[in-house]
Amino acid sequence: MARDITRGLVSGEGEFSDAVWAEVLSAVDRTYADLIDYQERLEAKNAELETMRSFLGSILASVSDVLIVVSRSGRVEEVSASLAARTGASTAGFAGRPVAELFAEADRPALVAAMKRAALDRRPVTLEAGLIAAGDTTPLELSLSPRLNERARVTGHVLTGRPLGELRQAYAQLAASHDELKAAQTLLVRNEKLASLGRLLAGVAHELNNPISFVYANAHALDRYATKFETYFDRVQAGADRADLVRLREDLRLDREIRNLREAVAGARDGAERVRDIVEDLRRLSSDGAGEMEAFDLAETARIAASWVMRGSKRAVGIGFPVSAPVMALGRPGHVQQVVMNLVQNALDAVEEGGHVDLSVAAEAGRAVLSVADDGPGVPDAVRTLIFDPFFTTKAVGQGTGLGLAISAKIAEEHGGQLRLCPTDKGACFRIDLPLAEGAA
Repeated sequence: MARDITRGLVSGEGEFSDAVWAEVLSAVDRTYADLIDYQERLEAKNAELETMRSFLGSILASVSDVLIVVSRSGRVEEVSASLAARTGASTAGFAGRPVAELFAEADRPALVAAMKRAALDRRPVTLEAGLIAAGDTTPLELSLSPRLNERARVTGHVLTGRPLGELRQAYAQLAASHDELKAAQTLLVRNEKLASLGRLLAGVAHELNNPISFVYANAHALDRYATKFETYFDRVQAGADRADLVRLREDLRLDREIRNLREAVAGARDGAERVRDIVEDLRRLSSDGAGEMEAFDLAETARIAASWVMRGSKRAVGIGFPVSAPVMALGRPGHVQQVVMNLVQNALDAVEEGGHVDLSVAAEAGRAVLSVADDGPGVPDAVRTLIFDPFFTTKAVGQGTGLGLAISAKIAEEHGGQLRLCPTDKGACFRIDLPLAEGAA
């Protein structure tokens, strides 16, 4: 071809013209430039390849899990340094060996079958196999992944394995951590409840003092009436005539005292029943909420919890209790009472003197729904996504732990429900939904 080009470029006298030489030199320059460009691209590719090789080598040297790269025929191409460390052999000594020879004889058929299945399904396969290491066998959990080329054809496999002893130890640690978290959560719920009860002690003492004082006063009145009746009956026993008895009856005002006696007995009974009701409410409130799920009246549970919060409050804040037919929810009443107490306490802390808090209960779409709304300043938009985070609080230091809403939300989730902040034009509104008890409408 060069001879043809030369023949065509020669002039009639057998000499090259200046134009021809210029064209030849230009072609040589272009060819040389192309060669230089090709060489630069080749060197760049070689540098990139070397960087990739170094990167893969550092991975194979640093991974703690056993890693084996296998060809399509099942022979070892690359291994990690961790495999060499476990077996006591050099990484170069594994090249070209059938991968099945690295594992216990009893596990080889399963390994070969797993490799075929991974290649056929184009997805990883997991199995257990014993790695032959220094005369012993180390059980591994192996994951076999097929290697695919740019045409999506299988070119081999990658095997990664971790000793089962380490995995079982990790699972045991996870289980222990889960148990510790559950215990910590239970402790937080109880501590939060104790903190709430501590704030209510003054209200409890006042609430019990009123009916007890009423019973005590009526007991004194009954003692006075008994003394008058004893005086009258002693005169009757002594044989006093009718005129003396009539006069004594008028002096002692027995007719009026008989009427007062019945009122004193009724008053003492009312006071004792009030003490009984308070003690029963306190017993329900102090229950730990553990045990099986049970059907309970959500409206009554909310009323009891809110009443105890109000008893411990010294602020002039109005509260509207739920007025509805019984709404039977399924859950643990003790835990739900804790949620209501947290929500009502937060509402009381948010509103000003003369403010108002409203509780409402309803059955909606197969759920028992409780809402707690107040007319306070509401929740700023900047923190609406943070209020359920543990230890987040908008209260001053020392006035809040930041756990109330987080624990309440967790309790709602454990009951198969949800606690959320409702959109409202004024104040704040929190809404919790729980499963309805079977048969409840």
